[in-house]
Amino acid sequence: MTSAVMENEIKLLIIESLFLEDIKPEDIKNDEALFGDGLGLDSIDALELGIALQRKYGIIIKEGDEENRQHFASVNSLIEFVKNEILNKKING
Repeated sequence: MTSAVMENEIKLLIIESLFLEDIKPEDIKNDEALFGDGLGLDSIDALELGIALQRKYGIIIKEGDEENRQHFASVNSLIEFVKNEILNKKING
């Protein structure tokens, strides 16, 4: 899967799983913060997005992992996180 495909998938997943009806994928900048002053997501949104990512990609997001904040910082960081988790899943079976 190319980065462009995954980028679009993740943006659509954010929009659909969080019911952001007024936002289009092109409205979300890859390096923009997803929380706070950026897209304005909150902790409930993070939980919903985490569940959606787990369902779509079959990855495991560890609750309470201090790195989660970094993984969910932007679309770019989510792409890297998901790619790494998929790769680790393939390597470790």
